[in-house]
Amino acid sequence: MLKVGLTGGLASGKSFVGQAFATLGCYLIQADEIGREVMQPGGEAFDSVLREFGPVILASDGSIDRRCLASMVFKDSERLAALNRLVHPPVIRRQDRMMEEIAARDPGAIVVAEAAVMIEAGTYKRLDKVVLAICSEEQQVDRAMRRSGLSREEALARIRHQMPLEEKRRFADYVIDTSGTEEETLRQVREVYNLLRSAA
Repeated sequence: MLKVGLTGGLASGKSFVGQAFATLGCYLIQADEIGREVMQPGGEAFDSVLREFGPVILASDGSIDRRCLASMVFKDSERLAALNRLVHPPVIRRQDRMMEEIAARDPGAIVVAEAAVMIEAGTYKRLDKVVLAICSEEQQVDRAMRRSGLSREEALARIRHQMPLEEKRRFADYVIDTSGTEEETLRQVREVYNLLRSAA
């Protein structure tokens, strides 16, 4: 089984690239989705996150208001680091279990693990290859505002708390530029997929 990391910055196109890999037959594991699950009531990180940040982060239904939590941590590097310390370990444990199950079922599989802060967290070292999705910062801001309803300031704050995409290039085996048309991005995904298939 080939373990592939897929990363990028906020709204850099990594989710689109991930879905394209899945369409080609890769197994896709999305760390952000697992992160949501472990912070749900009853999830592995719910109690510890609530203790760390207090009841102010709770929505009316008793779940964690992720927008409220984000507004706290993306203004403060120490609080962001604290959140990552609480959420990353259970996310990685779930991801490992999912990979083990896939390996047992399909030993020749390509598993694509999509995560925004894989390089910052060092988890890329546990994978065989790293794919980086890039675009311009202005495109990141525009996409984040349209997709998530963030203000320009909120989008820039999140981008600035991540390692610059140009710096992430040093860690990537393959780079996919998502700044053009969807078809141009899909063409690059197919090229990288064929290279990964050969490596697998």
